[in-house]
Amino acid sequence: MIAISSRPRQIGQNWVTISFASTLYLYPILDLLLADVPKHWHPELRLGLQEALVNATKHGNNLDPTKKILVRFSIVKDHYWWIISDQGHGFKPPCRPNQKKQLHADSPEKDTNCEEEKECGRGIYIIYQVFDYIEWNSKGTELMLCKKVRNNSRLPLVR
Repeated sequence: MIAISSRPRQIGQNWVTISFASTLYLYPILDLLLADVPKHWHPELRLGLQEALVNATKHGNNLDPTKKILVRFSIVKDHYWWIISDQGHGFKPPCRPNQKKQLHADSPEKDTNCEEEKECGRGIYIIYQVFDYIEWNSKGTELMLCKKVRNNSRLPLVR
């Protein structure tokens, strides 16, 4: 079951809230989240949102159908915002792939703020490629995403 509500969060800014049980059947959820986004951005944003929702469902809520995923969505001028929350125990959010600390070649130390790249990290990598702003809460149970869409912005990754 999908629950949808709309409520004002700040003056001049409305947030639509979608809540659903942890499931990997995301097609109708993605359609709702992309309804107000320009069509030529749908393929790229669908990929990024799907990765974020799969991570919340699979890794956050452990595919537990009794747990919910909450998504808040808003448009502010040319910025499209999504906040995805799960009911899991959280995790240590990774740093942005291109923001890893540069270590000297002769230094044996590893950057402790960045997890080693794993096959499971592809989703996070895709999220960082698709969205312009990415931020996790300190517990790692909520992800804020933003895509800036303006006339002079780059074209979508996928056309």
